[in-house]
Formats: sequence, C-alpha cells, structure tokens
Amino acid sequence: MPARSHPEPDRPPRSQPAVDAGRAARCTEAIRDIAEDFVVRAEELLHQTHNPDPPATDLAVTVAELSQLAEEAAAALVVRQRSQGKPLKELTPALRLTEDRLRKKYNPQAVDLRLASRSRPRPELPASRLPEDTSGPPSPKNRLREPGQRLACALTLMRAQSRVSQRVLAGRMRIDPSYVSRILSGERDASWQHVLAICDFCNGDSALMKPLWEMAANVPPSGGDPSRYLHTYLRALRYAAGSPSTETILASTQNTIAATALRQALEGPGTPTWFVVRTITNALWGLPDITRPLWRRATACTESSIPAEAFG
Repeated sequence: MPARSHPEPDRPPRSQPAVDAGRAARCTEAIRDIAEDFVVRAEELLHQTHNPDPPATDLAVTVAELSQLAEEAAAALVVRQRSQGKPLKELTPALRLTEDRLRKKYNPQAVDLRLASRSRPRPELPASRLPEDTSGPPSPKNRLREPGQRLACALTLMRAQSRVSQRVLAGRMRIDPSYVSRILSGERDASWQHVLAICDFCNGDSALMKPLWEMAANVPPSGGDPSRYLHTYLRALRYAAGSPSTETILASTQNTIAATALRQALEGPGTPTWFVVRTITNALWGLPDITRPLWRRATACTESSIPAEAFG
C-alpha cells in the first residue's frame, strides 16, 4: 500500500472506562482520609515553625510528607473521576497534566493498591494533654485514654448493648459498614451527626455522649452549668469504661477517696476538690489534663455564685 502523504485525521478521544461505583466510593473515602492526614501534618509543620530555631531537616521531612499526601489525593481524585465515567479534561487545568498523561500516571488498579496499603499518620498528643503523672511520649496504654478513644469505646458499648449489628447500623445511617467500623474503633473521627445517629438507632443517651464528643473534637463545652457539665463528663467516662460499680472504682483508686466524694463528683451537688476529680478521672481511663479545665470552670462558677457577705 502506498504511504500516506498526509497526517491521520484526529482520532476520537478514548471512551471513559465503565462506571465503577465501588471504586469511586473507595476513592472518596480515601480522599477524606488523606484530607484528615494533611491536617495532622500541617499542624505538625505549624508547631515546628513556632520553635525558636526549627531544624531545617525536620521541616523538609514534614514538607515532603505533605507533598506526598497531595500526590495521593490527586491520584484518588483522578481515579474517582474515571470510575464515575466523567471526562478527565475537567481536571487537566488544575492538575496541569494532559488527559493522556493523567491516564498513564494514575492507573486505577495501581492506585487502588497504593490507597489500600497506605499508612496513616497519627496525631501526637500535645504536651499539655499528657497525663500529669507521665513523661515522654504517650504509651499505647495512654493512647487509650485519649478523648477520641473514650468516645469510640462509649459508642462501641452502646452498639453492643443495643444488639444492633454494625452492618444494620450502617444501613440505617446510610454509610458504608467499614466507615462505621472505623468510627467505633476510633480510627476515624466521628461527627456530631454520626454520634446522634448512633444514639438514635441504638437507644443511647446523646446528652451523655455530648461532653465526650466535644472533648474529642476539641470544641468549647456547651451548656449553661459548668458544674453539671463536669458531672456529666465524669459519668460519660464511667460509661465508656464499662460502667464499673462504685466498689470497683474506689478499689482502683486504692480507696484514697470516699464513696461520698465519688457520688458528689458524678451526681453533685457542688464541685469536689481537684484531687478527687483527678483521681476519678485516672480510675475511669480519662486524661486529667482534659478534665482540669472543666473542673476550673465548675469551681469558678461555684465561687462566683457565693454571696459576697459569705466571705465576711
């Protein structure tokens, strides 16, 4: 056949791959995970830059990790776009790559494997949140005392007591069962809407869960009575610890506090001493440095409510 003397006409663009809803959903969840991990590393970088003279090597490592996270997010986004049957040309301006380059660089099967095997960074506890009787980095045992883990334990107990399976719960919440599993394990942060839904479907007490969630989410305490808030938070810690009996709690404190002090801390009236609150917090697997601000608020409220003439 004679050679063609003119270039081939433009070929039609490649058809998009068949829609793969499962892969698209996995990519969406991966993007959420990566966004959370990005926040962890960005906060770490911010903390490093507040040091008087941060080592350049430490900054470079964190910057490289942020760059890697951005690349993982781009890969998940491209594969999700293809799995949804949408044109890649929508992403080319922002990612600054041609459609053909995006197809070659982000192979769906390879990206699937990378996302499935990626390890997630864990936020370190700030020094101000370490238990008062510890030093150095938090141990695995102390990590179980983190607010997020206490909330996860409480929600897990609530689901177990309700006898609602994780799969049924996920169906009612209209989210993937793996998503529910990660919330209940503490691997994924729970939104307040998630907590409310779990309480609703498992017949749980959302008012009891609210202080646990607020401490886990690091948001200001809600409610108008700081003393009552402290009582509720301690009762929530007790629930998360498996609702141990009064005798069990007192025994774990080596009977350094009285039953009346424990009852006051959990139910009121008034606010017990810091020694009592700290001791109970430790016994219920909480962090004293999380409880201390709540105790200070309750104490300040109590003091401000005392008439001036009471001081003579």
